[in-house]
Amino acid sequence: MVEPYYRHHVFFCVNQRDGGEACCQNSDSFAMRQYAKQRIKELGIAGPGGVRINTAGCLDRCADGPVIVIYPDGIWYTWLNEHDIDEIIREHLLNGRIVERLRI
Repeated sequence: MVEPYYRHHVFFCVNQRDGGEACCQNSDSFAMRQYAKQRIKELGIAGPGGVRINTAGCLDRCADGPVIVIYPDGIWYTWLNEHDIDEIIREHLLNGRIVERLRI
């Protein structure tokens, strides 16, 4: 079996819908993506063999948002603040434990 290029690939929906419709960017998801990206760099887990944080367009889960999905695990999360992102990084990305309270 070939090792994946990234151990975890995290996609942040940053879609912005017109007219005030529900969307992830209403929760400033781009800024939270930037926060997550900085945190994994600080922790030394960014890059090949580690974690990649990416921007995604609409992931079509607007009612559950804001949302991220982590591959190859296929685990979807919502979040409210930096504390939630820190918990996902610590528990899921570093320790391989799903954060059930944030899972969707």
